[in-house]
Amino acid sequence: MKVDFKKSADGLVPAIIQDHRTGKVLMLGYMNENALMITMETGRVTFYSRTKQRLWTKGEESGNYLELRSIDSDCDNDSLLVKVQPKGPVCHTGADTCWNEKNHTQDFLSYLEDIISLRKKSDDENSYVKKLFKKGINKIAQKVGEEAVELVIEAKDNDDEKFLDEAADLMFHYLVLLNSKGFNLQSVSDILKKRHSK
Repeated sequence: MKVDFKKSADGLVPAIIQDHRTGKVLMLGYMNENALMITMETGRVTFYSRTKQRLWTKGEESGNYLELRSIDSDCDNDSLLVKVQPKGPVCHTGADTCWNEKNHTQDFLSYLEDIISLRKKSDDENSYVKKLFKKGINKIAQKVGEEAVELVIEAKDNDDEKFLDEAADLMFHYLVLLNSKGFNLQSVSDILKKRHSK
């Protein structure tokens, strides 16, 4: 990848930050050669802050890092498209994007996984998810078992609404269990893809 940092007198190029899953534009920052190098070395997006006059890794204070997925330069080699996985809200206001847009993924389950991760780290002691994680893996696994049994019971009846409610409860607690074991739906999907190709 070629980037022409000399086109601008300050040696900066615009870096458009895009969610790699949703395609939503999250923010615009600026990079110099050092910021680009650090971003590629660490896997966390680093900018040159024109306000602070220094290198700045997004999330260094808030913990809302931008995990790098890919970087490409444009046809003139003077701007960057940086695809990321955001770890929390991107804007300093707490919004998903700097344009105050919601960054819901087209795949709502991936979005829900992100919310579960945020609640797990949250200081909100009233959060149901936080309480569940504090009770530990045995309680989480037990909850998945309970929800599975309730789904099976509803499957034998003809109440579609109750069946779908129980299916949603099971899916939610399954996502919590995966998270507690350090996995996600992609981990499971990868195994299913391997089995499918055999």
